[in-house]
Amino acid sequence: MTGSTATRRPRYGASSTLVRFREAVNDFSGRSPARFAVLIFLALVAVFTFLLSLPVASARGTATGLADSLFTAVSVICVTGLSTVDMATHWSGFGLTVIYLGVQIGAVGVLTLASILGLVISRRLGLRSRLLAIGEADPSHAHSGISGSSQAVRLGEVGGLLATVAVSALVIEAGLTLLLFPRMLLSGIAPDQAALQSIYYSAMAFTNTGFSPNPAGLAPFAKDYWFLGVLMLGVFLGSIGFPVIYAVTRAIRTPGKARWSLHVRLTVVTSLILLGGGAALYFALEFSNPGTFGPLNVGDKAFQSLFLSTMTRSGGFATIPIDQLNGSSMLITDMLMFIGGGSASTAGGIKVTTIAVLFLAAFAEARGNDSVEAFGRRIPVDILRLAVSVVLWGATTVAVATIVILQISGATLDAVLFDVISAFGTSGLSTGLTASLPDAGIYVMAATMFMGRIGTVTFAAALASRHRRQLYTYPEERPIVG
Repeated sequence: MTGSTATRRPRYGASSTLVRFREAVNDFSGRSPARFAVLIFLALVAVFTFLLSLPVASARGTATGLADSLFTAVSVICVTGLSTVDMATHWSGFGLTVIYLGVQIGAVGVLTLASILGLVISRRLGLRSRLLAIGEADPSHAHSGISGSSQAVRLGEVGGLLATVAVSALVIEAGLTLLLFPRMLLSGIAPDQAALQSIYYSAMAFTNTGFSPNPAGLAPFAKDYWFLGVLMLGVFLGSIGFPVIYAVTRAIRTPGKARWSLHVRLTVVTSLILLGGGAALYFALEFSNPGTFGPLNVGDKAFQSLFLSTMTRSGGFATIPIDQLNGSSMLITDMLMFIGGGSASTAGGIKVTTIAVLFLAAFAEARGNDSVEAFGRRIPVDILRLAVSVVLWGATTVAVATIVILQISGATLDAVLFDVISAFGTSGLSTGLTASLPDAGIYVMAATMFMGRIGTVTFAAALASRHRRQLYTYPEERPIVG
């Protein structure tokens, strides 16, 4: 065969099957990233349910029931923090390791983690990987295309954002561990246990999960403000969002050259308003409550109010019995949990930028402005539509789950609504209702957590094509609103 190019015959067998499977996965992920994300999350839930149901995962060496293992798996992958079993005593070392790995995967994001691994292995990031990663970091990207210069996360920044996700997660958790370890040693905890618990607490803080390895929870550290302060720092850094961390690190590397994007400004300003406003409300509403802040002095009340305000929007740690909160404080907590943290963060909820856009639209309408503006920038109409969709789908999910749980459990509305919103917002705080639910209620709560983490809009887009080509338009007619 001189002078000609030899052609390779197609090979059959395992390698050929693997190639066809990989091509099918690539094709499906490219055509429908939303469905791909949902399927990956479901697959992870199935794997972790199986692992947690094994006898070796239980401290008693017995298999864990389907309801408890499934609920824990969903809570772990969705970084929620709710549980139907005692997390500190029910699981063995193997089970706690599975839980630790699960929250790390769930916090970073499945598609983001896959893109990071691809970048590490191949040392390059293809277009498909960039699109998948940017779709998880910025769901609104699908609405206005990948070439818009006004996007919160641009296609060319995906590599830097992925590096920020990987490095910041490692650095922040390592830093939190170093801050917690000596404090635990001073508390009399053995060095080996102090190291393990420091690693565990740092992960649960940054991922906004809120699980505790101690049977008493945070009770031994309720007055240790160094320990609680480190937890607050970890929760805040995790909830602010990786795009904000990326913008801050870029500004540090190039001082004076970086410009804060609208997303970064809205996220930081709204987060600080909610954090300070929530603390002030808790301080006022729980000031005289004997079951919570009543016995404390003024300084302790102020700190504990700030701690509770930080944890409500997804942290999940608590130093007080949540069921002892006044009804007014529980309603405030419901609202904060529903809002959640920043976009593309380890927090849940409808996200702070969503509520910020809605309030900006309301203010613009009240002033008679034609466009929604903030910080010298105009917010597109499609972003406003997306914000409205997120809130309505989220409220619908919470309402349906609340009705079903009320019927199943027969519990009071305030307790059911609190735990349902905590599940949807992946907050992890509980009145104690979740642990007492029958299996049917546990499955409903698991589905609520899944919807809250995946995102109701993403889930809806996975069931039906987001972009539908319509070759006609109906006549315009204005209904009466308000």
